[in-house]
Amino acid sequence: MLSPFLFRVYIRELINFVVKSIIGCYIAGVCVNLLAYADDIVLLSPSWHGLQKLLNVIEKAATAVDMSLNTNKTVCMVANPYVKSKIVCTSFPLLSLANCKLSFVSQFKYSGHIIENTFCDDNDINRKIKSLFARANVLIRRYLYCSRQVKLRLFKLYCFCFYDVALWEYFHSTALNKLASAYSKCLKLFFSFPKFSSVTDMLLNLACRVSILSFIMPE
Repeated sequence: MLSPFLFRVYIRELINFVVKSIIGCYIAGVCVNLLAYADDIVLLSPSWHGLQKLLNVIEKAATAVDMSLNTNKTVCMVANPYVKSKIVCTSFPLLSLANCKLSFVSQFKYSGHIIENTFCDDNDINRKIKSLFARANVLIRRYLYCSRQVKLRLFKLYCFCFYDVALWEYFHSTALNKLASAYSKCLKLFFSFPKFSSVTDMLLNLACRVSILSFIMPE
């Protein structure tokens, strides 16, 4: 019950401080310098100097509401332009927050999604493959001998978690093919189909006419 009140007192005030600073990236004339989901905050700036200013603003705002910042989990990432000739610099001084130096990383996980400085989604697809196998293994260990209707229900609940695939934009076809292969393999193992069964035949046999590709690439 205290969550909305605490959010209003702490996080919202901190967000307002940053947004009102008008320092950051401008998209269609609108300043976009902060992305927030609950207490997970991302600061955006087109330059090292601008980002340091934003960090100073957020530190000042946190001090005003007597809130500490976890510098151990705070990292920085440089997103280079696609055109290599437009890269101004490849190395930058370490940024500081609350008298602590922040390290630069090539990727980080935000709200469960892996973001890379190259904006390639292959690693996030691999994360999804590992998650799919982990969920399928749990189902196989616990519910392998259940009825087909029960297994269908469980498989849809635990192995159809593709809510973030809409964020995938730049990836190699190999990574996507691996995901499709992992899906069909989990399907074969959980429903005890022969190793070389046709995916189409399996889906028709299960009265499930939607393959994984329809989730990834909807028309």
